[in-house]
Amino acid sequence: MKKILLGNAGVARGFYEAGGRVATAYPGTPSTEITEEIATYQGIYAEWSPNEKVALEVAIGSSVAGARTICTMKHVGLNVASDPLFTASYTGINAGLVVAVADDPGMHSSQNEQDSRYYAKSAHVPMLEPSDSQESKDFVKYAFEISEKFDTPCFLRMTTRVAHSRSVVEVVEREEVSLKDYTKNIPKYVMVPAMAKLKHIVVEKRDIALREFSNNTPLNFFEIKDKKIGIVCTGAVYQYVKEVLPTASIFKIGMVYPLPLEKLAIFAKEVDRVVVIEELEPYIEENMKAFGISCQGKELFSVQGEITEDQIKDKLLGIKVQNSEKQLPARPPVMCSGCPHRGIFHILNKHKFNVTGDIGCYTLGASAPLLAIDAVVCMGASIGMAMGFHKARGKEFAKKTVAVIGDSTFMHSGVTGLLNAVYNKGEGIVIILDNSTTGMTGHQQHPGTGRTILGEETTKVDYLEIARACKVAACDEVDAYDIVAFEELLKKYVDIDGVKV
Repeated sequence: MKKILLGNAGVARGFYEAGGRVATAYPGTPSTEITEEIATYQGIYAEWSPNEKVALEVAIGSSVAGARTICTMKHVGLNVASDPLFTASYTGINAGLVVAVADDPGMHSSQNEQDSRYYAKSAHVPMLEPSDSQESKDFVKYAFEISEKFDTPCFLRMTTRVAHSRSVVEVVEREEVSLKDYTKNIPKYVMVPAMAKLKHIVVEKRDIALREFSNNTPLNFFEIKDKKIGIVCTGAVYQYVKEVLPTASIFKIGMVYPLPLEKLAIFAKEVDRVVVIEELEPYIEENMKAFGISCQGKELFSVQGEITEDQIKDKLLGIKVQNSEKQLPARPPVMCSGCPHRGIFHILNKHKFNVTGDIGCYTLGASAPLLAIDAVVCMGASIGMAMGFHKARGKEFAKKTVAVIGDSTFMHSGVTGLLNAVYNKGEGIVIILDNSTTGMTGHQQHPGTGRTILGEETTKVDYLEIARACKVAACDEVDAYDIVAFEELLKKYVDIDGVKV
């Protein structure tokens, strides 16, 4: 049966068809829909974890225990999950473990344009990259096969255009895959230094086997047409090249780590000129040149933003295309009508507080007319940055410093920042903006909402109890719509020494 599916829905379908049993994630655009879709299938356990590190740790445990497992996140979430990832590469797996990471070329909803392919290389973890919804589904199955064949986690790299585009997908019935037997294996799974040294040797041998696999798998293929130019590409770019250059010879890379360098060398000999078209960093280009393959790449195409059909026409065909989007009026994002954060930022700006912000809807507090936030870096950073303001500029400066963090972000990585601020005798005010949801990514549940991904009731975290357990100097709850009460509480807290919540 054929269906039109979002790329992320294709990943979810692939996980279901492959006999997947456990799915973990922290929501992050453009990856969020993968786990939301998985949760709709019967017979699969799915969860929103507090953060990506915890999500991957649960996934590793599930894999070791014998269940095919997927862990999903966006590219910056991979930074949070990198600690268990690198060691899981050493331990290997039991049942297949797929780590689906969604990069965001063009930064449509992100604070940087990180290229996750370098994580695959650094962690020695194979990575596949689909180019449409059908491949998004199929590559999940390939990833499980590779994971179990080579005893390793396996990346599935999505990008915004593939994740959020729809195309036709052939769906089939689910393959029922039994739990793999679990046996205690200390040398394999306990990564103390003596055992890790031995496992590192295993990883390097696995890399050699994976490189041979990459050069022989049909995931990497080329088609020779016009020999004047040969295009090397992957992911969404493959679709653009097929449309703009239908007669060009093309090498499509489906397995981006390890790269099929020997196969690429064969392709390069078949054509007069090789051009690598890839989004973000010159990952493929650098590896090809290091292997001795002459090619062009980033001297033609930027490391910034998405590759477009118009860019390919311009750089390779000399056809300038007028971009009509540039003529449209700008429509910057704004806080939703009735948003409880608006009044808070109005008061913070009115009293000229130094405000360290965090990742979420409330980042818009930096925009006009609110203009309240001074700095935003990453999930959970607001409290640590406010602590840095205090230690750099002293107590009086810190008394007019506020860390603003959302409820889901506080659960994600704000608690440790609060612990640090109290433990190290910090000064300042922490405001937890609780709208009882993970707002920016589409209203997902988290430990502070009292409901699971399926909407089932569960334990609800009390932020005031956490604050009291951390031994803050003072903590209160105030209705965000009661601007007068909030303003009075803020003035009161300025005169109290220590960390206030």
